[in-house]
Amino acid sequence: MDAIVDRHESGAKVLGAGLQQLGLAPALVSPLMAYCDLLVRWNRVYNLSAVRDPEAMITKHLLDSLAVLPWLPSGRLIDVGTGPGLPGIPIALAEPDRWVSLLESNGKKVRFLRQVCLELSLNNVEVIDSRLADHTPSQRFDVAICRAFSEAASFCQGVRHLLRPDGWALAMKGRVQAQELAGLEQAGVSCRWQPLVVPGLDAERHLLMMTGVVPAAGSN
Repeated sequence: MDAIVDRHESGAKVLGAGLQQLGLAPALVSPLMAYCDLLVRWNRVYNLSAVRDPEAMITKHLLDSLAVLPWLPSGRLIDVGTGPGLPGIPIALAEPDRWVSLLESNGKKVRFLRQVCLELSLNNVEVIDSRLADHTPSQRFDVAICRAFSEAASFCQGVRHLLRPDGWALAMKGRVQAQELAGLEQAGVSCRWQPLVVPGLDAERHLLMMTGVVPAAGSN
């Protein structure tokens, strides 16, 4: 038990230092650690994440998700293929006034997401149990974000029906892959790579920011 407490306290210190580096409130440590604790516990049984070490989760999941905050456009956000809630749940905790929808079709992950929302009282979050192609929102979103898509053009094509005409499609990536953007600019999609600084992570991280994803009325 003492070892578990020590790991929790060590993780909280790592998270607190990371939040300070990102310019975020230290009050976020408690809810973010509660989320991480739930993920660690469920992960032992349901294999929700390939990252097993709790302290690694803080860097690779929590701080990685929060690093996008300075670049997020305002408005309603949908996290596509959210898995165990990344980056959507850390974003929702950091920005309680933003509406966040978590889109996921894996049953065990959906059950986990609903439990997180219940235990953390996330009133600004909805969990959508659906495949991307099958979900038709009653109100379109300002932002679609994803860590799961491997190819930018497929992501743009997949989220068009979710976004407002002036909406943003944001893909979290590692290294810049210029060839990914082939054909997107010709299709009217404006793209830029935004470097991300993730505290404690010794790896390249970028946010691919795309607008013009939804074709203008009357265009092919």
